Amino acid sequence: MKYLVMVQGTQQDYEAMRGKASKHSPAWSEQEIQAMYGYMSAINDDLSETGEMLDGQGLAEPAKVRHVTLGEDGKAVITDGPYSETKELLAGYWVLECESLERVTEIADRITRCPQPAGAPVYPVVIRPILDGAGDI
Repeated sequence: MKYLVMVQGTQQDYEAMRGKASKHSPAWSEQEIQAMYGYMSAINDDLSETGEMLDGQGLAEPAKVRHVTLGEDGKAVITDGPYSETKELLAGYWVLECESLERVTEIADRITRCPQPAGAPVYPVVIRPILDGAGDI
C-alpha cells in the first residue's frame, strides 16, 4: 500500500534554522542543521535501498506559499504567504510503498528521532494512506 508521510513546520521554524531564535524555537547552529540533513539523508538512502521510497521532498518556507481560492465573483483570489493565522504547514513529505501500516509506522517513528536543538518544537509525523481508486473512499 502507498502512504503519504508528512512532517510539519512553521515560518518561525524556518527562521530558527537560519539562526534567528524566537519564543517558539531556539536558533539552530550550522552543526545542528548538518546533523538534521545527515539524519534525513540516511533515512532517504535506506528507503531508496529497500525500494519503499517513491518520492520525498522538503518544502519551501511558508513565506513562499501562495493560496489560490475562488472568489464570490467566480475569479481567482490569490494570497501570498506568510499567513499569521496558520500555525503549522507541511514542511516535507515522503510517498512510500510499504507492506503494512506497521512498517510505515516504524519509519515514522524513526523520523521523529531526527536531531534538533533542545527546546525546538516537536510535531507529530502524520501518516495518510493513499487511495488506489475511487472505490476506496
